[in-house]
Amino acid sequence: MRRPVPIDPALGDVFAVHQALETGVSRDRLGRRDLARPFHGVRTRGDVSAIRAYAPRLRLGDRFSHTTAARIWGAPIPRRFESDVHVSAARAVRPRAKGCIGHATSTAESVLRGGVPVSDPAQTIIECATLLPLDDVVALCDFFVLDPHVLDPADVRPHIALTELGRRLRESRGLGVRAARRAQLLAREGAESPMETRLRLLLSRAGLPEPTCGFQLLAPDSSAVGWFDLAWPEHRVIAEYDGDQHRTSTHQYERDIRRFDDAADLGWRVIRVRSHGILSAPGATVERVARALA
Repeated sequence: MRRPVPIDPALGDVFAVHQALETGVSRDRLGRRDLARPFHGVRTRGDVSAIRAYAPRLRLGDRFSHTTAARIWGAPIPRRFESDVHVSAARAVRPRAKGCIGHATSTAESVLRGGVPVSDPAQTIIECATLLPLDDVVALCDFFVLDPHVLDPADVRPHIALTELGRRLRESRGLGVRAARRAQLLAREGAESPMETRLRLLLSRAGLPEPTCGFQLLAPDSSAVGWFDLAWPEHRVIAEYDGDQHRTSTHQYERDIRRFDDAADLGWRVIRVRSHGILSAPGATVERVARALA
């Protein structure tokens, strides 16, 4: 069997059929099995995500939206939405393609992210509020307004200030806006993960006092003990969500042990919570924190 004729590497691993034809690639070559056809009019080589594969199909005014935009921003979304490809068009005719969920919208709030047009943070939250439960939308809000204590120079944060998000939502109209407003009122600055958000919401709904999110504990000599998820400084109580990084990273685990011990030496009570304590045994978690606060 003859080996496929090489294709110009300049086309990249994702390209539109018309681009390949313009470089002299034959239609017969474009039909060979070494090229995948994720969408009509697109060919890919190697392992390419559905988002990258759809990008050549974007028309002027199209943008990735909803949970797809959230993924491109790096925001947390439930796993069941990770394979969806949502595309919105600021025109009456929504995008149509097998494997694409198209939307027609009157809004054009898009920005470039990773080289592709996506819904801006406020619009992404509104769109996701039409698909996700309230707590997931609150976690999205927390992600977008976060100003992390460890900065990434290549990714300026926060993506939108909490006050600006509130203003945008008050001025917006349409599907998802009401749910997004409700989520924004529950959002707080300082939450580093969606499980931290869920822990905070669990405790707040149980009637416990509002904690400080992203709390930096200082020793009497003003040296930094570390950052903690939730804290009630007046009670000297900390609630910390233990994620999988403690299981997969020995360095992280050892550092956290020192951090928790140092906090205890200063008279702070540290309540460590795993996912089980949020998803399966929330009542026990509330009782543990309530006892510490009492």
